[in-house]
Amino acid sequence: MTERWTPDSWRSKKIQQVPAYPDLEALENVEQQLAGFPPLVFAGEARKLKRQLAKVAKGEAFLLQGGDCAESFAEHSADNIRDFFRLFLQMAVVLTFGGSSPVVKIGRSAGQFAKPRSSDTEIVDGVELPSYRGDIINDIAFTPESRIPDPRRQLMAFRQSAATLNLIRAFATGGYANLENAHRWMLGFVKDSPQSSRYSEIAERITESLDFMRAIGIDPETHPEMRTTDFYTSHEALLLGYEQAMTRVDSTTGDWYATSGHMLWIGDRTRQSDHAHVEYMRGIKNPIGLKCGPSLKPDDLIRLIDLLNPEDEPGRLTLIARFGSDKVAENLPALVRAVKREGRTVVWSCDPMHGNTIKAASGYKTRPFERVMGEVRDFFAVHQAEGTHAGGIHLEMTGKNVTECTGGARALTDDDLSDRYHTYCDPRLNAEQALEIAFLTAELIKREHQSRERPAVEAAE
Repeated sequence: MTERWTPDSWRSKKIQQVPAYPDLEALENVEQQLAGFPPLVFAGEARKLKRQLAKVAKGEAFLLQGGDCAESFAEHSADNIRDFFRLFLQMAVVLTFGGSSPVVKIGRSAGQFAKPRSSDTEIVDGVELPSYRGDIINDIAFTPESRIPDPRRQLMAFRQSAATLNLIRAFATGGYANLENAHRWMLGFVKDSPQSSRYSEIAERITESLDFMRAIGIDPETHPEMRTTDFYTSHEALLLGYEQAMTRVDSTTGDWYATSGHMLWIGDRTRQSDHAHVEYMRGIKNPIGLKCGPSLKPDDLIRLIDLLNPEDEPGRLTLIARFGSDKVAENLPALVRAVKREGRTVVWSCDPMHGNTIKAASGYKTRPFERVMGEVRDFFAVHQAEGTHAGGIHLEMTGKNVTECTGGARALTDDDLSDRYHTYCDPRLNAEQALEIAFLTAELIKREHQSRERPAVEAAE
């Protein structure tokens, strides 16, 4: 792929998962409007994230990426954004203190509206309609009118993303992220959960550390890094017309950046090396991700790495493994060995959600907690065996008290799913379950650090 890249060069390639808009003139008009809108994120922010991800690739930090399966227009509210952000802070604190590792925080937020589908249509009670593809494309209501792709929904997605980013930035820099608020980051329903004592213990350790630091003259007033945090946004770059409209030249470098989010990723269904999504992503300078599923072969992965990160830039490419708990031990090692053999610099992250979706007896799609955590454990085990770094986790989760995934400390069952099953697409971990994943992952990070330090100590002796 040596031809010159432009923001619209993807249009000459084959494409998967594209909606069939009936009114192409209206679509062009919307894309022209978006092209004149201000950026949602800035090139300097994307470069800063890339530098932080370079540390993850070196084993000096850990990536926490997570959020809604698919954001919805109807559920957009300040309370939902606050609860999600607070859960993210909780998880990051647990990973930092429990795993003794800095945490890079990236939300699946402010842009995660489009969803790939395994079928173009779905059948309910004998009626067949086009599949729901996310609020940026059509509506979840099962009516012929609702399922028609409407380009005007892209304008709504932009406005909602801008509002979400505005509130998240306020939370991240306006004092809400102050470590002294650790005790106040507890969601109401987590207070009575099995994790409450574990979280309180970490909060007490933070308080003791802050008291000591204040005693020697270091406090949040004099050191603003203690009361603010870096938080980045990401989404799957599925709707390429929207992404092209939001692609801008950085005035300081002359490089092209996607300004719809700090990090974009290519899904497992759209990673064909000669197709449109890879073509678009190879030209933007943002940090990007690539979902790696069971069908990906080592040679194909190296070919994709050559296309997406030809200069082997640290922090540029995150490989997001999503195999399923029964397939990760079989499929991941060959990919890790190929990347290691070729000397490529990547972040390895684990998506334990998408390969572990099952249909419960009740008819609900769900994800058993034990399968989710099982994939995380095997992911770490593979990297320890191969001498590489397990760099992150990628979760579909919410700060709301939903009942969509079974298991966890409260041992949710199939019978519990109907209580609060609110997802627009795939089942999400609730706050309790996500926090439990953070505790268990922190233990794995700590063991990984210890296993790396042991040979160094033995060599010194």
